[in-house]
Amino acid sequence: MNIGSSEWKTLIISGAKLLGVDINDHHAGLFALHALELLKWNQKINLTAITDPEEIAIKHFADSVAPANMIPDHARLLDIGSGGGFPGIVLKVINPSLNVTLIDASRKKVSFQKQVIRTLNLKDIDAHHIRAEELAKTENRFEVVICRAFSALDMFVSMGIPLLAEHGALIAMKGKISDTEMASVEKLAIPLNAALSIEKYTLPFADADRAILKLMINSS
Repeated sequence: MNIGSSEWKTLIISGAKLLGVDINDHHAGLFALHALELLKWNQKINLTAITDPEEIAIKHFADSVAPANMIPDHARLLDIGSGGGFPGIVLKVINPSLNVTLIDASRKKVSFQKQVIRTLNLKDIDAHHIRAEELAKTENRFEVVICRAFSALDMFVSMGIPLLAEHGALIAMKGKISDTEMASVEKLAIPLNAALSIEKYTLPFADADRAILKLMINSS
């Protein structure tokens, strides 16, 4: 299977549909351009350990569309530790109304993200070499703060909360969420009057467990 082939694009479209998200051939074509840049840059900098076209389709692109229905149109979205542009660039492609900010501690990864943004000719999206703690010192606030595969869930929550606009939402995409992790997040949520929800599912065509945790602030 080759990146950008009809089979490759159909795989992503089918995977997204099984996750309840409708995407089309145009979206999948932009994902192909993103994927080709990913593999090209991956020869020089460490962006991904996944290099098989079929696995890229499912484990990067289909996986990244999973939270799409949780994100309101026109939202200001911050992707912390975006790396290869997942999920921020993918979510922007399927919902152009979003105003997206990608941040990463690696200058080289930010350069890659900027290249993909140019290649896909995306508007209202930018990438910055800055840590979340530093960004929180500015006036920038977001309706949605998201991360994918962040190592410590409670750390992401602590890092993301100061960046939320009023009534904003944190969204964490993980493989599995342990009872210990959930308990630590619940402790953080209580004083914030925040509502916690968790959606568990299996990544299509990969037989891999996934979970999305959503924390809504001031949800009374």
